[in-house]
Amino acid sequence: MSARIKVLIVDDSAVLRQMLTAILARDPQLVVLGAVANPILAQERMAIEWPDVIVLDVELARMDGITFLKQLMRERPTRVLICSALTSMGAGVTMQALAAGAVGYVTKPKLGLRDFLAASADELIDSVKQAALATPRWLGRSGMAPMGAPERALAAAAAAGAPPRVSDQVVAIGTSTGGTQALEVLLTALPRASPGIVIVQHMPEKFTALFAERLNALCAIEVREARQGERVGEGRALIAPGGKHMRLVRAGAMYQVEIIGGAPVNGHKPTVDVLFKSVARVAGAKALGVIMTGMGDDGARGLRDMHDAGARTLAQDEASCVVYSMPHEALKLGAVDVSVALELISGEVLRFYASR
Repeated sequence: MSARIKVLIVDDSAVLRQMLTAILARDPQLVVLGAVANPILAQERMAIEWPDVIVLDVELARMDGITFLKQLMRERPTRVLICSALTSMGAGVTMQALAAGAVGYVTKPKLGLRDFLAASADELIDSVKQAALATPRWLGRSGMAPMGAPERALAAAAAAGAPPRVSDQVVAIGTSTGGTQALEVLLTALPRASPGIVIVQHMPEKFTALFAERLNALCAIEVREARQGERVGEGRALIAPGGKHMRLVRAGAMYQVEIIGGAPVNGHKPTVDVLFKSVARVAGAKALGVIMTGMGDDGARGLRDMHDAGARTLAQDEASCVVYSMPHEALKLGAVDVSVALELISGEVLRFYASR
């Protein structure tokens, strides 16, 4: 990528194209190659010069944004930021885009363009710069990693309808940029007979419930947005709700989740560190910690606490990450036992489950 980040804006609103162009022009690291109304015009502009980042609306004429994104990711994976309204409908379309390979999203103005310019300019510029650091990937349909003997036995038991065994094991997962695709790859590869899982994916309110619903429809395990006091059980993955922190607590012989408020930690809410530190306290060596693709250092200190408490700890390897920052920061702290390619993490989870 060149020293300056080349950006292409694709949005059917002429006013918003002008506004986005004006905002991005404020930063000397960014250069807007063009601002066009639809994917056909975008393709013509990209034939001349390929952008580093595309800011893409999803409701477009001549070709909708999701179709364009899928085509783009199949033919030449490119960093795409979805420009979407922060509504239930907007969140649903954004989830489709993230699953198709978009590296992030920015929200459209809710109170008018002038307010948007004043309140969101820095956030938009920062989002584009972060997107430029990502490695775009086309994962297609999620595939399962090859299974060893323990995993095959567990999968066979699940397929036969065998009831899950009682366990005090728990898997804690933290991820951010690129995590929606990565979690789909991991969770769809797990059979019903799997350990209880707690997850923090950096995502705002409204998005996490839709994300959990999507995964639940794809997975053999149950996936849901966590609720206060909900039990962590085998064959179930609980995702921290957007705008709240989640902690693991013990209730007798079982684990439950505690959903709490409070200020953002490491700039996020939910935050991985809050979850991981609680898992270190209450589960210790009975836990497996997994830190996956994401921007920043959230989760690194919490994973170190888990490691020091006797938990086994994994990091997604650099080659399979969209953004390697979170795993890399954990490695630098000595928090990681082993780095593993994305498609092999499910096997590690099942080996952990079979080791009881």
